[in-house]
Amino acid sequence: MTDPKTVVTWVDVRDGLPRSGIPVAAAITGRYPAERAAESGSGTASGEEFWLVRPMYFTSRHWDEDGTEHRDCFVDSDGVVRLPYGLASEETVTHWAELPVLPGGTTRMVFGEDVQPALRNAWGTRPPA
Repeated sequence: MTDPKTVVTWVDVRDGLPRSGIPVAAAITGRYPAERAAESGSGTASGEEFWLVRPMYFTSRHWDEDGTEHRDCFVDSDGVVRLPYGLASEETVTHWAELPVLPGGTTRMVFGEDVQPALRNAWGTRPPA
């Protein structure tokens, strides 16, 4: 197997944002479950605070299914939009990092007929199980 080690460089969103369309690891913070605070109408925060990493992509412009336009935002695979820290959002992104390259390669994605050769390269010459 090739060397699986990688280095991640985190960028504070207050210092800069990624290029539009780039997949990233995003450190998000918020309070879980946020719905309880809204449902109670008390205006006080409930639930437990969290800070975790999610794969997302950054985009300069995103439209929700309802037609709402968001600018300079992070979007996860479920279409949930999170804004950079400091902007009005229940969950915000504090830091981001480019995703590491695939093991044994120099790219972050491989498609189609190139997948199996890339996997074999990452695993070395050992045949698949």
